[in-house]
Amino acid sequence: MAELKTKRTARSVDDFLRGIKDEARQKDCRTLVTLLKQATGARPEMWGTSIVGFGSYHYKYASGREADWFLKQMGKHTTSVSCLYLKSLADVDMGALKQLVARSVAETRKRFA
Repeated sequence: MAELKTKRTARSVDDFLRGIKDEARQKDCRTLVTLLKQATGARPEMWGTSIVGFGSYHYKYASGREADWFLKQMGKHTTSVSCLYLKSLADVDMGALKQLVARSVAETRKRFA
């Protein structure tokens, strides 16, 4: 079985965020870090070179493949949260986003508890 390339690293999340040149995108990413930290109760950690992950869970497929993965994540390129891609938080109902993330966290924990 192939080994996962995306793994938790010791890289600094703050350094990663400071590296985002677009000020609006950096601000949105910092807002998402706060939201995801609150939703998961976990501190942000770098996974690979461009993913900020929050919490983790262990999964195992019927095939026998298993690994640890982040509970929720965000990336800088599209200001993404898991599989939700956002261009700007200015276009988002933050209450709805918080609700969506909270439900997603709860469902993932339920499935992989």
